Amino acid sequence: MSLLEVKNLSVFFESDSSRLVPAVSDLSFSAEKGEILALVGESGCGKSVTCLSLARLLPEPPAVYGKSQIIFSHKERRYDVLKLNSSGLREFRRTCVGYIFQEPSVSLNPVFRVGDQIAESIRLRNKTASGEVFPETVRLLEQVGIPEPEKKMKAYPHELSGGMQQRIMIAMALAGEPDILIADEPSTALDVTIQAQILDLLRSIRDKRGMTILLVTHNLGIVAEMADRVIIMYAGHSMESGSVREIIDGAMHPYTKALLEAVPKLGREKGKPLATIRGNVPAPSNYPPGCRFYGRCALADRLSDSERRLCAEKVPEFIEIRKGRHCRCHYSK
Repeated sequence: MSLLEVKNLSVFFESDSSRLVPAVSDLSFSAEKGEILALVGESGCGKSVTCLSLARLLPEPPAVYGKSQIIFSHKERRYDVLKLNSSGLREFRRTCVGYIFQEPSVSLNPVFRVGDQIAESIRLRNKTASGEVFPETVRLLEQVGIPEPEKKMKAYPHELSGGMQQRIMIAMALAGEPDILIADEPSTALDVTIQAQILDLLRSIRDKRGMTILLVTHNLGIVAEMADRVIIMYAGHSMESGSVREIIDGAMHPYTKALLEAVPKLGREKGKPLATIRGNVPAPSNYPPGCRFYGRCALADRLSDSERRLCAEKVPEFIEIRKGRHCRCHYSK
């Protein structure tokens, strides 16, 4: 049994006109113990909404879930997240899942010392005796690579660099020894050198703890280096999924191909402009009726009028091409 199973996840937001606006539509995937699963796509594709939905961190309302299932298997217990009451949801969040957000300076409380914030996570998640909290805090800081942990735990967030703040966030996420770590763009706000250190730390945590990591990113270079499997998202839909090698070496969906072509490459011909994807991701309130990528799709330009009508009018199914390999396109090969 998979550690996490998401079945037909659909998330809507109530608008002022009482209309339900779709943010994520009919998304299904699973995550196995010890793997790194990447969610990839441009900003506004529904990646963060998906991650927050896994522990029901979106306010309800305005968030509304469709006929969906989110199933976590923790030890001998099975959590059906969308059916949990408030106490069951608190227990699930405390024991099963940890979050790392992309802006640690916003996520950390500026008026409390970082050691106190980690200690609070330890007390809430593990119900550790007060005398054991200090050494456990020090141990976590050492594990995430913070030098002089006894000194650093007395610092306020603004006294630490962005990389140190992110390490504090990782320590807080690990305090409850969760089964899955959800990292939402964990290196976006950091410079390249610190990015590499944080990614190395996450990989080390996976290797040492056997922990599952759900990694959200728009950087396909990070995906190629870090992930075992990949889900490509666009405008709330899953467009393609497979192993990292299948996606990088044999992309099938026009959107995946366009993302790969847009990655800057060493040795590029001097003066040649970077490849781009025309247009923008549509707003959830204005998703087209057919394929949501149709208006930006290079493949559609080469189709006949009748074929383009199918793209414009009918949503493609997310078809399993072979075991573990899926694609959502009427014509992609």
